[in-house]
Order: sequence, then C-alpha cells, then structure tokens
Amino acid sequence: MKRRQFLAGSAALTGAAAVGAQTRTAIQPNWSSIADAYSTPAWFRDAKFGMWGHWGPQCQPEAGDWYGRQMYQQGNAAYDHHRATYGHPADTGFLDIIGTWKAERWDPAALVRRYKAAGARYFVGMACHHDNLDLFDSPHPWNSTRVGPRRDIVRDWERAARGEGLRFGVSNHASHAWHWWQTAYGYDPTGPRAGQRYDAARLTRADGRGKWWDGLDPQALYTGAVTPPPDGFTSVEQMEAWLAATSGRWMEFAPAANPDFVAGWLRRQKVLVERYDPDLIYLDDYGLPFGSVGLEALAHYYNHSVARTGRTDVVLTGKVLSAFQRQAMVEDIERGFSDRLRAEPWQTCTCIGDWHYNRDRFVRKSYVPAVQVLQRLADVVSKNGNLLLSVPMRGDGTIDAEEERIVDAIGRWMRTNGDAIYGTRPWRIYGEGPTDLSGGMHNEGQAAKLGAQDIRFTTKDGALNAILLGWPTGPVTIRALGSKAAGRIERATLLGGGTVAMRRSADGLTLTLPPAPADAMLPVIRLDGSGLARTA
Repeated sequence: MKRRQFLAGSAALTGAAAVGAQTRTAIQPNWSSIADAYSTPAWFRDAKFGMWGHWGPQCQPEAGDWYGRQMYQQGNAAYDHHRATYGHPADTGFLDIIGTWKAERWDPAALVRRYKAAGARYFVGMACHHDNLDLFDSPHPWNSTRVGPRRDIVRDWERAARGEGLRFGVSNHASHAWHWWQTAYGYDPTGPRAGQRYDAARLTRADGRGKWWDGLDPQALYTGAVTPPPDGFTSVEQMEAWLAATSGRWMEFAPAANPDFVAGWLRRQKVLVERYDPDLIYLDDYGLPFGSVGLEALAHYYNHSVARTGRTDVVLTGKVLSAFQRQAMVEDIERGFSDRLRAEPWQTCTCIGDWHYNRDRFVRKSYVPAVQVLQRLADVVSKNGNLLLSVPMRGDGTIDAEEERIVDAIGRWMRTNGDAIYGTRPWRIYGEGPTDLSGGMHNEGQAAKLGAQDIRFTTKDGALNAILLGWPTGPVTIRALGSKAAGRIERATLLGGGTVAMRRSADGLTLTLPPAPADAMLPVIRLDGSGLARTA
C-alpha cells in the first residue's frame, strides 16, 4: 500500500477514486489520483544508464552554458564573446544566433549507435531549453522545423533511438523562459552604448519582412518584457544585483503579466507527448511548474501512456521532490549525489563538460574523465538510482575527438562489467569506505575524493557485486562482509579477470586483486554463495 499524505499548497484533492496502474480509468490532475496510479516501470529500474543530447542553438557559439541569457549581461564572458564574434547585442541578438545554426554535420543515427555501444539503455533528446526554441514540430511558431536547421530534431532523435532498441525520452526546460529571457530586454549600464536597450526590446514582427524569420514575432521567442530591467543603472554591479533578485531566481509559478505563456507551455507539452510517445520526460523544474497546470500535464502524460500501453509505463522527473511527490514521479538530482540508499528509484543527471558546448573544454582537456563517470554510475546504482549523462555537442551536431575518447572508454568498461549494473537492485547497504558524500544538487566536485577503499554494492541473480571505485595497489578489506555477517561466500570472481583470492574473518572479507591492467578503471568482484543477495 502506498503511503498517503497531503502537500501543503498543492492543488485541492477531489476525492477521485484511486486507480491502479493497469486500469484504463482516467487519472485525475491531483496528487492523490496520480500517486495511486503510478509506480516506476521496471524498464527504467533495469536500464540504469542513459545518455542525453542536450543540444540546441546555444551550442552554436561554442561558449558554454546559458549563452542566450548571459550574452545580454555586460561583464559576463558570454557577453564579451558575443561582442567579439557577432557584434553588440543591441544589434545582433540571440535571434540571429538561431539563424546561423544549421546542424550541418548532425548524424543522430551514428551518435546513438555510439552511445548504445557505450552502454546506454535509454536516450534523451532535448525538446526545448530556456531559450524557448522548440526542437520539434510544435504549435509554438519558433521551432526548428521553421528556423535554424529546419528539421524536426526530436523526431530524428526518436527514430535513431528506437532504431537501436533504446527507450526514448525528451527534456523540456521551457517553463523558465519567461523570466530567463528578461536580460534580453536590458541594456549596458556602462560604456559608449550605455542605456541602449538590447534587441528584444525593439524588435517586432514587422522587422522580419524579407528576412529568414519573416512572419515570426520576436516577442513570441523572447516571451515579452514581463520584468525588464528599469532605466537608470550605471554599473554592472547594480544591474547584476537587480537581475539576481528578479529574473535570476528559479521560479516555478505562473507570470501574472503573461498568462498566455503558461497556456502555450501546456499546449506544447501535450503535443510533445502525443506526437512522439516519449518513454521519459525530464522537466527542469522543482516539483512541477505552474501549480495545477503542471498537474494537468503530468496526468495527461500518464493517461496517454495508459491509452497506448495499458499502464503508466513511463517516467517523468522533477527536482527537489517531497516524499509524497516521489510516489507520483521520479526525483532527479542535478549534478549531485544522494547521501543514502533511497527507497524510491531516482536519477541523477550530469555532464562531462558544460551543459552547452564550450570549446575551451576541448582545448584545455578539462572534460570529466571516464573513470569519474563510472564512479558516479556505481555510486548512483548502489543507491537505487539511474545516471543520465550528457556529452556536449557542437553547433554543427558533432562531438569532438576528446569526447569520443571518453564515451568509448565508458563503453569498454560497460562491456566487461555491465552485469553488475544492468537489472541490478541495491543490497542491504549501498557500500562503505572513507569518503563521505553529502547529498544535494550541484556538488559533484566531491567525486574527486573517491578511490579504491570506497566500495559500492549491487545484487543480481543471487550474487553480490562489490564495485571498487579505484584499482587497489594492495589487499582490500570489506568490513560489511566479515564472518559475522549473514550469508556464505564461496567464490570471488573479478569480472573479466578470473578468480580472486579471498580471506574472511571477523574484521571483514579481504580480497587480493591482480595488478591493474594498463586501461584499468573500476574493478568489479562478483561474490557467489548463499544468503548474500538478500536486500534490506
């Protein structure tokens, strides 16, 4: 029986009858009905590892994250890059970046094949970022079938993923566009063009006559001047402080001055579900956006799945969920860790570089290495989670040679050790070791502390897997597996490497591994016996 509790501030519960995940009774847009209907599908729990095409026009300048917002912030590196490369943002704005984005070398089938070879069991394509350009055939006029590459990017990703037998998902970040874009209505507070408003503040539909965006309204892209910076700022510090206090906050509520944006978001979200049948939707939101509108979107998605498959065989993720919300959807921890083994399945999303492509990462060879990705994977899976990994893509639709090297290294490890990842379940404890990881988002720098004495457990087919988060230079003792612990250990086998010498005492199970091979990363020891794999 699911736990039942009510959320302060949630939509009023209607008393609708509870529905099982296998029924065709309509799921109502309230937390009670949704939670009663939902359970995390087995395919997601078994998949463990997905890859993400977090790619759109903000990758075109190859200058890193949130380029669209930050190119309008004097003093920011993106602003400096834009001035040097494209011109002043009062003359050449993000709209013009979209016009240069052609994705001329994008081969989704080849990329997805590579990601499958790297071990991905599901693939997620970005459907819309905060820049408000839909990357699918959308009722929103600013979409990639009409401008930029003039392709249905989500459809091409979907065909590539399903052609390789992978589950397919989409990410939707558009709910924040209405406040994220307010920088485009600002101005330089200092310098020769101080006070002159940027392009969003002056462009109208009429300005597009005879141009590549003829017939489109720039205000529909930039969302309208809901909270534009007021006149009178004379320093970068003043402007930045004001932006941080207003449009810089992470807001999930509906903008009172722009109700059409919320209605449009819901319409676009429903079309995304109905046209592409995604197995997973990643929402870049704390909980759900826009109150009851977010609940309507969630119920619509689950009802669509029931109509299509007979059950809620899909996943929708959100961030910073309450205990009750985790009964109705899957929690995502962005670029962070869980500090515990979680009762409900969950996901962490991360990236080997910036979320949007940054050429400087390639030049400086500063990507997250494969070994750290695999440490994250082992830690997440041991705590009942999945890892969704983004590999930043260049504007032309390719990944660079350094990224290819990292992706292929992950694949080599997964081909040898994937049996300790796919289809596994957590053990009684997630692991042990000297490194304490604090939970929460945006704290993944802790991964640098992990090493061979940190051990993570998974179970499958009666065996217990011990994943060492580094290759040891000497014997390793696993205290949780001492002779007083339940279960008999009959054999220890290094995946891909044969039998491992072991000695069990009251102090723990001591394993002596062979020397590390040249390309060694994380060794995995399968422990067979009886009574080992019982979970808590």
